[in-house]
Amino acid sequence: MEALHMPEGFKSIKDVFYTDPALKKIRTVINENDVINDFEVIFPEFKKVAKAKKTKNTIVTLKVENAAWRSELKFKEKEIIEKINSYYGEERITKIIFSAR
Repeated sequence: MEALHMPEGFKSIKDVFYTDPALKKIRTVINENDVINDFEVIFPEFKKVAKAKKTKNTIVTLKVENAAWRSELKFKEKEIIEKINSYYGEERITKIIFSAR
């Protein structure tokens, strides 16, 4: 099957989505929700003890099972942030807020 070529001057929807400044807020919301949706994929070992609840302005809030796990995850905060950002290949998270369930 022959690939379709767009007329000169036209951009693909993907190009427009990722480059148009007017769509920046939408891209941000999607990126933030990706972190929530993918948290269990990135950290299957935390499935029973922590859940990503919300993200805003590169800060993710994790609901944690108990104080012991909250302390353990707080100790690993830098590693968790690095793993999330590595998963996406860009900086999406700069801080984690840990809260009780």
